[in-house]
Amino acid sequence: MTLPALFIAHGSPLLSVESSDYTQFLNQLGERLPAPKAIVVFTAHWDCPVPSVTMDEKHQTLHDFYGYPSAMYNIQYPAVGQTEIANEICALFSRSNLPYQPVMRRGLDHGVWVPLLHMYPEANIPVIAVSVDSLRSPQEQYDIGRMLEQLRHDHVLIIGSGGTVHNLRMLAQDDEPQDWAIEFDDWLGERLQQWNTRELFQYDKKAPHARTAVPSYGMEHIAPLFYAMGTADMSRTARRLFQSYPHGTLSLNCWQFGDGI
Repeated sequence: MTLPALFIAHGSPLLSVESSDYTQFLNQLGERLPAPKAIVVFTAHWDCPVPSVTMDEKHQTLHDFYGYPSAMYNIQYPAVGQTEIANEICALFSRSNLPYQPVMRRGLDHGVWVPLLHMYPEANIPVIAVSVDSLRSPQEQYDIGRMLEQLRHDHVLIIGSGGTVHNLRMLAQDDEPQDWAIEFDDWLGERLQQWNTRELFQYDKKAPHARTAVPSYGMEHIAPLFYAMGTADMSRTARRLFQSYPHGTLSLNCWQFGDGI
């Protein structure tokens, strides 16, 4: 069975303890999808130049954030790993002559476990985390994702976890969506639905408000979008499943790439 790939905005770590339309959507999304054999997550919070893959059979839960309510540091997401799938990822990278790094004892950062906490709260599906490289071009990020496309045809769910508009210095005091954030997401959305990679790969030059939506210090958050998109290169279909703007600018959206649900 072929599963779609997903891009999921993980927002703030507070998403782990919130109840909202978005967390309800994530819960329902997990229920709607056929249960995957494993989940592979390209996470914005693992940014390094060499593609890295978790090889652990058991994962620690990383609380890689500061200044949040103490209860959040007690949350555990005890998903196991899956060395067979991790080794397959490494083999696919090797087949494309892409240097890679198997990594032990890293744990799952909040870009991985926060959305999965709502989608699969029982933590009963194996998880493999894969790094992103925010300094690579969107074309390169897409091409790395494309190397893993065959996993989707083997009942593996691939997720890019990040954010399209993720500028924490521009958060508003209320939840009234800001025009500039909407305009950036709408530009991006039109080209995703058209699969217009020529313009998407130049979003930083062509999209309205691109430097505000994706600041130079936060490029790692949009990178997972292109990795996830690349894993659906054969079908080239994109559909937005959810959109909201808490704090006026923090884009919480979910995109489906490829067929499946």
